[in-house]
Amino acid sequence: MGIPQPSTQARAVVTGASSGIGMALSRELAARGHGLILVARRGDILEELATELREHYRVPVEVRAIDLSDATAVTVLCGELEGREISILANNAGVATFGPLVDLDPGYERAQVRLNVNAVHDLTLAVLGQMVKRGSGGILMVGSAAGNMPIPNNATYAASKAFVNTFSESLRPEVSGLGVHVTLLAPGPVRAQPPAAAESSSVDANVPDFLWHDTAKVAKMSLDALDRNKMRVVPGVLSKAMSVAGGYTPRKLTAPIVGAFYRKLGD
Repeated sequence: MGIPQPSTQARAVVTGASSGIGMALSRELAARGHGLILVARRGDILEELATELREHYRVPVEVRAIDLSDATAVTVLCGELEGREISILANNAGVATFGPLVDLDPGYERAQVRLNVNAVHDLTLAVLGQMVKRGSGGILMVGSAAGNMPIPNNATYAASKAFVNTFSESLRPEVSGLGVHVTLLAPGPVRAQPPAAAESSSVDANVPDFLWHDTAKVAKMSLDALDRNKMRVVPGVLSKAMSVAGGYTPRKLTAPIVGAFYRKLGD
């Protein structure tokens, strides 16, 4: 059956919905008629987005202001989702750090793994059983082109996204014959628009404008691919190049080159 049609009972869950791809996915899902559960730490932004979506698309929208790096909060959310009709799960929330691991905050690195890996795994387990039982559902995993290769000075993020990439592509054939679609989105840098100079980050400063991909386009492309049960979506020139390099170039060659670039992002 695949992705079910929107209904008054069913909800699409989007994590990391307060910015970037997550916000764009929320808008695209609402435009397609899906009721939503928006998940992120910043409740004020989620409430603004929920109001926008209710007014523009006349769909039910719920807000869960939750820190998904908090294992207890994730357990509570998973318990709720197990008892709800979840048609789509967009595992989008994630954070990254740059610089030598020894120089980074150990507590934040551990929290990054809980968010990027553990929460993705737990939320998938919470909804997968009901999707298989119904014979319909969709899970969009937001991995990264960074998960295709070793990246010094981005070690925790690259490793966590390698888990998401592999988890998604391993799970997909297990459930594809059971009516559940699983698609991996492995993007490079994305943004809605170039930031003002005062708000520009080190990533904005070091990545040329032509390598950025528009979040709204990525969201539409991803949900179209999920509907078709496509295995992987790789938008943008940089993400495609990293996918090729990660698959075919000796890692002893790519790691120092890519690591030197990522070191700049942490400066």
